[in-house]
Amino acid sequence: MNPEPFRIEPTFSPRLWGSRSLAPLYPDKSNLAEPIGEAWLSDVQCRIATGSFTGITLADAWREMPVEWRGTTFAQPGDFPLLAKFIFPTDKLSVQVHPDDAYAAEHEKAAGGRGKTEMWHIVAAKPDASLLLGLKPNTTKGAFLAALENHTLENLFQRHAVAAGDTFFVPARIQHTIGASMVVFEAQEYSDLTYRVYDYGRVGPSGKPRELHLEKALAVTNFSGGIVEKVPRLAACSYFATERAEYAGLCDCSTNKSRFELLVVLGGSGQIRWTGGDATYAPGECWFIPANLDVFVIQPLRESSIIRTYVPDLAAAKKRWQDAGISPDALSHTVFD
Repeated sequence: MNPEPFRIEPTFSPRLWGSRSLAPLYPDKSNLAEPIGEAWLSDVQCRIATGSFTGITLADAWREMPVEWRGTTFAQPGDFPLLAKFIFPTDKLSVQVHPDDAYAAEHEKAAGGRGKTEMWHIVAAKPDASLLLGLKPNTTKGAFLAALENHTLENLFQRHAVAAGDTFFVPARIQHTIGASMVVFEAQEYSDLTYRVYDYGRVGPSGKPRELHLEKALAVTNFSGGIVEKVPRLAACSYFATERAEYAGLCDCSTNKSRFELLVVLGGSGQIRWTGGDATYAPGECWFIPANLDVFVIQPLRESSIIRTYVPDLAAAKKRWQDAGISPDALSHTVFD
């Protein structure tokens, strides 16, 4: 079977804090009957829209594709390792925290036993948009519980104003929430384990408050996380690496035989061309690029912004970036071991 890129259809998740219009990423999704909060781009239940695996789920395609497509890192298919998504908040998300792998392996086997580390890249934001990421230094558990009781919890967080192009690395065990008035691209370890700490008194579709997970949240929260800063480039860790590129003209691209990639289109349109085929791309789309494709071409028809995300060999990636002229200091603020 000759390698070929294929497009993955997103799955859309309703959320209380979501939006009734996902334009311009998804112009056909406006005036929605219920608010959509997230578009999961590589959910294992997503359907494949093009190519040899058209119509089946990503989970099935992952199992059935030749090992060379997955890459040598994934010689045994296992679970699909990388989740990419867009987030569309028109209200605050709950204050929440994710466990790390060690805690999840011990306490969350039924939920997959995998923690959740993630990164956020701001695709668009209104001037007043902000998020909370990390408790202020020297915040104690006692002060935290008192603020929770008094509904002043936000005062204990580091608040970050955001603008399009900003990036934040969000390790497990760091409490956070995303605010309204922005669109976020997220890459993450494939897990949906979230411990909700505070939900602003909202109620779910049942008319009852949504479940909180305070005991588990306190068990995993890092109360000495220090100052959180924006990431100067897109973030990389052992779970994922993300690189954003702007394409104004034809660009020759190459793959790495050790791992597949996901291409996520933030804006623009054009063609992906490879030996034996071609396809058009548009905003909001996610494309699976086989590890053994070797070379392919991105030919923009309109200037395009595209994120390439993958599971890296972190040591090899750091060397490649150093060889490309990125300074050790810059890498220390971008690559998280």
